[in-house]
This record gives sequence, C-alpha cells and structure tokens, in this order.
Amino acid sequence: MTSPASPAKARPRVAVVYHFYAHYRAAVVEELARSTVADYEFLGDDRDFQGSIKAATFSDRVRFRKCPCRQIKGPTMWQRGVIGAALGSRYDTIVFLSSPYWPATWIGALVARLRGKRVLFWGIGWIAQPRKLKDRVRAAYYLLAHDLLLYGHNAKQIGIAEGFGPERMHVVFNSLNYAAQREAEAGLPADSVTQVRQRLFANPDRPMVVCTTRLVPHRRLDMLIEALRLLREEGIEANLALVGDGPERQALEAQARVAQVPTTFTGALYREEEIAPIMTAANILVAPGMSGLATMHALGYGVPVITHDDPFEQAPESEAIQAGVTGDLFRRGDVHDLARAMRPWLASPRPPRHVAEACRGIVARFYTPWFQRAAIDRAVLGREADDIFWLREGVPQPSEAS
Repeated sequence: MTSPASPAKARPRVAVVYHFYAHYRAAVVEELARSTVADYEFLGDDRDFQGSIKAATFSDRVRFRKCPCRQIKGPTMWQRGVIGAALGSRYDTIVFLSSPYWPATWIGALVARLRGKRVLFWGIGWIAQPRKLKDRVRAAYYLLAHDLLLYGHNAKQIGIAEGFGPERMHVVFNSLNYAAQREAEAGLPADSVTQVRQRLFANPDRPMVVCTTRLVPHRRLDMLIEALRLLREEGIEANLALVGDGPERQALEAQARVAQVPTTFTGALYREEEIAPIMTAANILVAPGMSGLATMHALGYGVPVITHDDPFEQAPESEAIQAGVTGDLFRRGDVHDLARAMRPWLASPRPPRHVAEACRGIVARFYTPWFQRAAIDRAVLGREADDIFWLREGVPQPSEAS
C-alpha cells in the first residue's frame, strides 16, 4: 500500500523592490522571471529620480508594477506602493534594494517582518569597516533583513567581523547581459580589430586602451591620460578610446591634446553591437577610479582590467581581477604606479589568447545573470548561504529561454 503523495509546496511569491531598473539590470530581471522555483514580480519607478541613467525595457514575461519615487533631498526619496506590498497578502517574500536612505524601505521591511514575510536586502553591502555614525545606522538597517544578497566576498568578510552570521549573507555577485556580449562578439568579422583601430585612430598599429564610464571627476580619467603621457615619454605609444559621456569631456579632450595622447571620445553607447567591436579591439581596460560594472564588461570580452588597489574605495567587481592573469592593480592615486601596471599589457599589439580565456572564464563562472538567479533562488527558498554551492550543485547555466 502506498502512502498518499504530500501536496507540492507552493512556489514563493517574491516582490523585488528597486527605485528603478537601469538598462544594465534587464538581463538579471529577465533571468529571475524565468525561475522554476519562485514567482518574481518587480516593483519600481520607470525613471531614475536622481539622474538620467537609461531605464531597462523588459519582455512580456516580466511582471512589472510601477511604484513611483519622489525625491526628498539628495539620495533620500519616498517610494509609493512599498508599504502596501509589505502589508498585503500578494507576496510572502520581499527583496529590497539595500539603500538606508529610503524611509519607505525601512518601514516596508519592518512591516513585512511583522506580517511574517521573508525579507532580503540586495546590494553592495559593506565596503569598509564601519566607523562613522552613518555606518552604524547602515548596520542597524541590515538587521531588518533575514538575509543579505551581497555583490562580493569582501562585504561578507566585513559583515562577519561585525557579528552577522555567515549563513545569512549570500554572495550573489553582479552581472551584465553576458549572453548578449557573447552573441555580439560572435557576430564580428575576422578583421574587426583592424577595422576598428583604423576607424578610430590615425596610427592603428599601436596598442589600444579603453575605458567605458561616465566622464565624471571621481572616475579619475585625468590620471589615465597622464599615465599614457608618461609611457609615451618612455617610448611606449598607445591609443585611448573613452566610451561614455559626461561633464568632464571638454576638460579631458583638452588634456589629451596637450599631452599628445591620441584619444577618441565615442560618446555614450548602450547596444552591445556598438560596444563589442571597440572593446574587443583593446589590449586593456583601465579604470583609475572605482571600476564597477566596467570590470565585468571588459572581462566578458576577454579584455584584462587595471584599477586601483584600495578595497575600501573600490567596487566589489574588482574581486575578479587577478594580478598578472586578468589584469592588475595599482596604488590608488599614484599615476606612476598606474603607468607601471599598464606597461606590460602594452608590450604587444594584442593580449595573449590565454589571458582572454582567463578573463572570460571568471565571468562565465560567477558574473552572469544565471549565477545570480541561482544564488537568489537559494536565498528566497530559505537555504543557508553557501559560497561554494556551485561546486556542490554545478555551475549555474542559462535558463532554456535565455
């Protein structure tokens, strides 16, 4: 006699609450929408309340609810609909973007906890050991969540030092649209590197440096131009392509002219079909300030990355840089050390094949939308954080429709 089958456990109904979904979040949102273990709905505004970052567009598969944001002052804003989502019965789990500057998130997280919902915070987490009052406020804010979804291991180590249980902190990394990158690169002609360098520069045989970023002061692109000037004085000539736009463009154009560093400003590019030819033509990507998602972008195209070495002033994506393998680090603020770090990568017209393979390999394993989906699914299901779940369960793969 067989025992009756136990009823299948209902899939968690999950609200993911962001202020708005930037264009570079589209791939992970689409991947979460294809989850086979949880039903995700995405709440947020359709515009950036602080700036002009392009908003994501989604397929019909993604369930999106508009929750408008109203700026109060600086990074502080109020978001409608968040507390209602926490109060109602539509969701049993809520994933909040972990900004402590948003009062609605504080209240929404507390209300959700009181209503018996599971609460997760998704974000960078700690960058440095908490020392200031605002750091203590952030730590208190994190206590509202059952678990944290963090971009890197450095944040987790700081969290452990601050008394947070490691089983509550899931390292989910970060990602761009890696599938679109691979597709765009596969579609390039065999002589793409030659074509791009000839189109962008008068001396296309020189090595090429690229940076994809907003042209703003804290990115320290002035340091990059100065480092290339120092290398030119040593007899190492290189071309520079800056992909992006911003208020520093005129000043950087003037600096490049005076320094006699051949520089092409492409303006802001968003489509991988436009970015891929430029990125794959480069020897290295150099980010003198915080590297951020530019690291993922370059490594995904097989291009090594150079950025500064101060983890307390750095983005978590820099953890993917292995010195001498997928790039290098230089002493923060030291232009001579930046030139030193760049020098060996400009010794040949193109990076070696094994370097490109190592760069793509680290992204393919950890920094993809499907790795994020698998890691977030585990947290949503209430499993303890496991930094090597991908070894026990296999490296996550794209969902069938990806």
